[in-house]
Amino acid sequence: MQTYAITLDDVKAAARRIEGIAHRTPTFTCATLDQLAGRSLYFKCEQWQRVGAFKFRGACNAVMKLSDADAARGVVTHSSGNHAQALALAAKQRGIPAHIVMPSNATPVKRKAVEGYGANVIECEPTLIAREVTVARVQAQTGAILIPPFNHPDVIAGQGTVALEMLADLPELDAIIAPIGGGGLMAGVTLAAKALKPTIRLFAAEPLNADDAARSFARKEFVPQTDPKTIADGLLTSMGDLTWPVVRDLVEAVITVREDEIVAAMRLTWERAKLLIEPSSAVAVAAVLTPAFRDLPGLKQVGVVLSGGNVNLDRLPW
Repeated sequence: MQTYAITLDDVKAAARRIEGIAHRTPTFTCATLDQLAGRSLYFKCEQWQRVGAFKFRGACNAVMKLSDADAARGVVTHSSGNHAQALALAAKQRGIPAHIVMPSNATPVKRKAVEGYGANVIECEPTLIAREVTVARVQAQTGAILIPPFNHPDVIAGQGTVALEMLADLPELDAIIAPIGGGGLMAGVTLAAKALKPTIRLFAAEPLNADDAARSFARKEFVPQTDPKTIADGLLTSMGDLTWPVVRDLVEAVITVREDEIVAAMRLTWERAKLLIEPSSAVAVAAVLTPAFRDLPGLKQVGVVLSGGNVNLDRLPW
């Protein structure tokens, strides 16, 4: 029998650990988007989570779970933005140092937020190798505990609390769809949702220009991300060894969307639902509007995870 990084008990423990620190975000609807999708959509508004993204759940759980001795050493990670902000704020909440390695092309609004939470930002070249090398150097210098963006059981468990809340509010959901990059959100939501409601269907949404999850899913073997070029800057990373098996075994399909579809979905959500989301969130909205998804039978009520709302307002894509 396949075992995964976390269980429902881990997610429930994470929910208790972050209660009163992370927000319990609301779910919104939009008649226009329902009509376009051909079914009822329920938007889980993680853009209203602390730091403006779901990432705070996982970072908060991981930081609050540390022993006092480990916490005193501080924490370190690499991130292009949302996890960086999340870990910086979680560390501030616990009163410990945070060292955040950020690529030089990170969105300015996200870097400013990280610095505003009091973290020490270390810039590196915008490659995965550069990130990992820099993190290793910082760890060696400081002794800080590594809290990676997605491939960590405590992070995945924290992200899974999204599904706990969704199914508590909407137990009748037929499916949940969420954006996928490294897969921490998708893995956490999938494992929690399937444990709570085995019949629920799970879907991942991904940019066509960063489609490692879709290619991996089609081959049923892990295919690493190579040269992603997408406006959805939160979805640039490859899945990890803890997240990929969940996607492989329990997700029904990975829906890919073009860049123009992402931009159109983002603008549509702003204009009609009045929900300010970032491009990574818009990937999930775009996916439910594709013919491939609209034609799926048996989906009357679909939960859509809006993963974040950290937008560079000086560089809107329209």
